[in-house]
Amino acid sequence: MGMSVTISVATEQDAEQIFRLQYLCFQSEAALYGNYRIDPLVQTLDSVRHEVAEDCVFVARLGDEVVGSVRGSVTEDGAASIGKLCVHPRLQGHGIGARLLRAAEAALAEERGAKKFRLHTGHRSEGNLRLYRRVGYQTVGTSQGADGVPMIVLEKAAGTYAATA
Repeated sequence: MGMSVTISVATEQDAEQIFRLQYLCFQSEAALYGNYRIDPLVQTLDSVRHEVAEDCVFVARLGDEVVGSVRGSVTEDGAASIGKLCVHPRLQGHGIGARLLRAAEAALAEERGAKKFRLHTGHRSEGNLRLYRRVGYQTVGTSQGADGVPMIVLEKAAGTYAATA
């Protein structure tokens, strides 16, 4: 790839790039379900700004360009919810998603006291499911997204790191 991709905490200045990247990345997900009202596509820029300020948000950068992003927040039961993981289509398959997940997990456990991590992904999102299972997540149930998409719920305990593939 030439330049190396770095992972860092998102800043206020990144919100707009995250917003645009998310919109690009989740088109393929929307197409899988024939549903263009999924949360990442209808989220507003202001809402992304709020998450960057309040939540645990990491970005992957290639030079000045944000090419990946993930968000996490700790919920009341000591579980951290991780979501909106996305990597630019042209850079997928290079392990950037796994690096973003690891960064979010570490920060949520160390800085915010998360005891376990929880993710939701659409039931047809094979690529996501493969990645999550490879890094130690296990299916714990299903739920219905607000947008009507059936979701698979996966969890893993903090401090458990599967061998990196």
